[in-house]
Amino acid sequence: MRPDSAITIDPQAGEILAIAGGSYRIVLSGEQTGGAFATIEMTVPPKGGPNPHAHAAIQESFYVLEGEVVFKTETQSYTATKGASITIPQGGAVHCFKNESDAPARLLCTVVPAGLDAFFREAAQLVPTAPDMKERVQELATKYGQELFPPDYFNQ
Repeated sequence: MRPDSAITIDPQAGEILAIAGGSYRIVLSGEQTGGAFATIEMTVPPKGGPNPHAHAAIQESFYVLEGEVVFKTETQSYTATKGASITIPQGGAVHCFKNESDAPARLLCTVVPAGLDAFFREAAQLVPTAPDMKERVQELATKYGQELFPPDYFNQ
């Protein structure tokens, strides 16, 4: 692709991955942007969302397309509804989000630089019932510069 070429994505294009009971669609991958960024559409089921985690080298921004999710960091909790935007800056802030409602939520997530898209691809290949699942997820997290925390991290 030429540097002055636009990247166009059809409405339903992109790889769809099953992640943590939800569905993540890679709208723009790191391969398409030369590693500059990636955009992922996340459909988060009721009561779903990732455990607390951090990634020091990645800035992560979310835009709520539908529904609502509760974002938590060590310093705040925010209920994000349709149209809300949340940014987790580079530096490794521990954060998570949960869909505490009874309806699915949809988020548009952009990461700078790319990398979480590759993490999600590999994570989607793991077998959730495998006896070594926890160790495999930890290995992937380390490979992609993520730090994982227990589900009750913010309750301690």
